[in-house]
Amino acid sequence: MSSDGDAREAASAPEPTNPFNFKTQVISSSLAKSNIGQRRGHRYKHSSVSAQHQIFQEPPQRPPPVLPASLPIPTVVEAWKSMHRDQRARLYWSLCHLAVAIFIFFRSHASLAAMALSHLVFFDAGSAAVCVAVDVFGNFEVWRRSSIRHPFGLERAEVLVGFALSIFLLFGGLDLVSHSLKHFLETLGNHQAHHGHGHGHVAPGSVDLVAAVAIASTLVSAYGLKNHARIAKVMRVSYLAALPSILSNPFHFLTLLFSALIAVLPLLSISLYAWLDRLICAIIALAMFSLGIRVAVAQGLMLLMSYGGTSGNSGVTSVLREIESESAISRVDEAQFWQVNYGLCMANVTVSVTKGYDETALCKLRNRISSLIQNRLGEGYGTGGNIRWEVTLQINPDGGA
Repeated sequence: MSSDGDAREAASAPEPTNPFNFKTQVISSSLAKSNIGQRRGHRYKHSSVSAQHQIFQEPPQRPPPVLPASLPIPTVVEAWKSMHRDQRARLYWSLCHLAVAIFIFFRSHASLAAMALSHLVFFDAGSAAVCVAVDVFGNFEVWRRSSIRHPFGLERAEVLVGFALSIFLLFGGLDLVSHSLKHFLETLGNHQAHHGHGHGHVAPGSVDLVAAVAIASTLVSAYGLKNHARIAKVMRVSYLAALPSILSNPFHFLTLLFSALIAVLPLLSISLYAWLDRLICAIIALAMFSLGIRVAVAQGLMLLMSYGGTSGNSGVTSVLREIESESAISRVDEAQFWQVNYGLCMANVTVSVTKGYDETALCKLRNRISSLIQNRLGEGYGTGGNIRWEVTLQINPDGGA
C-alpha cells in the first residue's frame, strides 16, 4: 500500500522549472542607431518659435584677419630663380669685389698700409653683398609686408646684418692697432720687422696696382650698388655733407683717400716710406674703430626700438615744443619716437585738446602734426630723404578746461 501511495504522489507532483530558455530566437540583422556623440536639445532651432523669440542666434561673421599669421620665407633656390638680369650682375660684381679684397690682402705682405686698406675693402665687399641680398629679398612679399610673426617684415634683418658689419669694423680696427704697436715696438728694439722683406710695389712714378684695384672696385660699388648709402644716412657725418655724393659717404671717402695715399708712397724715399706706411695703418685703424662705434650705436638703437636720428633728442624736443605751441593743444601727455629700420620710423603722441573744437578742426590738427614730424625728422618731402614716419595721434579732451 505504501508503495502505491508513493507512486501516486510522485505522479501528482509538479514538474521542476528549467532556469534556462533553450528556445531559438531570431535577432534582427539591421544595426541599431546610436545617439552617442549627438547633441540633444535645440529641437526648435529652425522652427517658427525660435525665429519668433530669437532664442538661438547664429554667431556673427568675423571679418578675415588683416595681418596674416606668417608669410613664407624664400629658400636659396627660390631666391635664385626670382633674380632678374640686373640682380645677377650685381651678385657677380659683389663676388668680384670680395676677390679684390682677397687680392689686396695677399699683396699686402710688404706694407702695413696696404693690409689696413684690405680691411676697408673687405668691409666694402660685405656691404655690397648685403645690398644685393636686400635687392633680391625685395622680390618677395615677406620682406616688406607685415605679419603677426614678423610685424615689420624682414627689413629688420638688414639692420642686424649691418650691426654685425659694425662689429667687424671694431675688431678690424683693434687688429690693425695691434699690428701697428707690434711694428713700433720692433722699431724701438732695433729689430727688423717681419714685413720688411722688400716691398711689392711697382716702380716709382707709376700707380700701385693695389691702390688701383681698390679705387676701381670702390667706385663701381658706389655707383652701381650704392653700398653704405643707408648706413651713411643713419650716421649723418656732418663734416662730409658738403662734399660730392660719393665722398660724403665716410666709408667711400676713407677707401679712396688712403688708396690715393698708398699710390703716392712709392715716390717717396725709403725711410719716409716706412714711417708713412705705419702712420697710414694707424690712422686707418683709428678711423675703423671710431666709425665702427658710431655704426654700432646707430644700429643698436634701431634694434632696441629707440630713436637717434636727425639731431637726436634735440630734434625730438624741438618737434614737441612746436606741437605744444598749437593753439588747440593744452599739453602733450606722452610722446614716443623710435626707428624700426632704415626706412621706417614711428611716433606715438598723446595730447590734450581744449574743448570747443569740432571733428574737422581735429582732423586738420592731425594732418599738421603728421606733416611736422615728417618734415622735421624725416628730412622732408622732395629733399631725397627716404625715411617714412608713421604717426599715431591720440587726442584726449582737457578736463581742466
